[in-house]
Amino acid sequence: MENKKIPMRTCIACRSEKPKRELIRIVKTSDNQFKVDRTGKLNGRGAYLCDDKACLEKIIKKKLLKVAFGVEVPDSVYLELSEEFFGKE
Repeated sequence: MENKKIPMRTCIACRSEKPKRELIRIVKTSDNQFKVDRTGKLNGRGAYLCDDKACLEKIIKKKLLKVAFGVEVPDSVYLELSEEFFGKE
């Protein structure tokens, strides 16, 4: 019996490679909206992030979504991601 290949993805913050299902996908849709895609099935360009507060803080501090998607990302998107990840603090 053949083993299934597990898709691997790289976290945009810490650059560690992990199985796709262990990471959270952030999607830029065709209408330039950004959403957290925990299912991994939304249409659009995706970037992956560890489910870790340190990685989230790093993408906010260094504006790594701009690098990953090649477009300006408003600060409101980072705030929404923070709230969706960890609730309002």
